[in-house]
This record gives sequence, structure tokens and C-alpha cells, in this order.
Amino acid sequence: MKKFLIILSIATFSAALFSCKGAGGEYAGDAYAPDMYYSRAYETYGYNSNDAYNNLRERGITYNSMPVPGTIARGETQNYHLTADSAGMLAAETLASPFDTVTANKSVLAEGERLYLVNCGICHGPKLDGNGPLFNGGNGPYPAAPKNLINPDAKAWTDGHYYHVITFGKGVMGSYASQVHPEQRWWIIEYLRSKQGGTAASSDSTTAAKTTDSTATASK
Repeated sequence: MKKFLIILSIATFSAALFSCKGAGGEYAGDAYAPDMYYSRAYETYGYNSNDAYNNLRERGITYNSMPVPGTIARGETQNYHLTADSAGMLAAETLASPFDTVTANKSVLAEGERLYLVNCGICHGPKLDGNGPLFNGGNGPYPAAPKNLINPDAKAWTDGHYYHVITFGKGVMGSYASQVHPEQRWWIIEYLRSKQGGTAASSDSTTAAKTTDSTATASK
């Protein structure tokens, strides 16, 4: 009798176990959240042919799931609308740094220095003299010296010029748009200016002021 009960229990358990499976081997029981259990994956920006999209299409509305033109991602300051050509470079000359009217605080300069050393120092050098590890006084793997950023011509470049070059690159220098956030580019420029002795515009203004004072003194 005991053996019969054991055999019957095993048979009952086996029947219950296999009865939960369908012909294809999948469990045929009810799912608690079928939309999640049997979910259909959609591409983020792909066209999804479900009822909602079909209804829009029948009403003459074309929606492709792409962001609206001009959409600014969270954390972005603004979309850079200029082009990677000579016309874009010319237009960039007039761009003003958001720090032009305020004094760059120590945290901005410290972060600008860090970003410069991480992204720029390998070519332009920690001293901005174009003697980074890749050139190393002519003994490095790179044969040509990168731009010396403390030369007068580099100091004369506008903030917008630097921003455009960081965004799109110039010559053999590639774009750093994917490595450096738009706001961080201005931080790097502020750090460069702190090492260059200020912006070219401020230097020109100082010179002009001195010239005006000298002229006024002479006329007296």
C-alpha cells in the first residue's frame, strides 16, 4: 500500500508538471503581466506599426519618432548651428564666451585645466607651448610640433575661434565634440586665457585706452 501511494504521488506530480506545458514546450499558464512577459521590443527611433501610429497615418500625420528639430538634450546649453567650413569659422569669430561678463571662478579654471590636460595637453603640452608628449621636442612619435598656444597669433584668436576648432577640429586636429561637453569647451578656453594673460579683445581695449589717454594728455 505504501509503495502504491508513493507511485501515485510521483505520477500525479509528473502529470501536473507536464500539463503546464504546451505543444511547443512553453508554459501555457496565465502570466501575471503578459505585456511585460511577452513584450515586443521596438527600436528607439524606428517606425512602430502599431494601432496608434496607423491612426496617425490615416489622419495624414507623419511621425517617425525622431526628436523635433532644434530639440536640446538635457544638460546641453544650446545647439551649435555653425558649419564645419570657412563660412562657419568666419561666423564663429563673433561668438562670445558666456564668461565674458563675469569673472571665471576658481572651480571653472580648475576644471578647465583638468579638461585641457586630459584632452589637449598630449599635443599642445601642459605649458601650452606645443611641446606635448606626442612631439616631445622632436623626439616623440609625432614629427610636427602642434600649435603653440602662447604665441601672439594664438592669443589673438577669439574665444569663438577656439570654440569652433574644439567642436570641429582644424588641420590634423580632429573634433573633440564627443569628448568635451559644450559648456566644458568654454571652461577650457577660460583656462587658456588665464595662461595667455587674458583675451585679445581685452588687450586691444587696454591699448586703445592708453592711446586715448596719451592723446588727451598731449592735447593739453
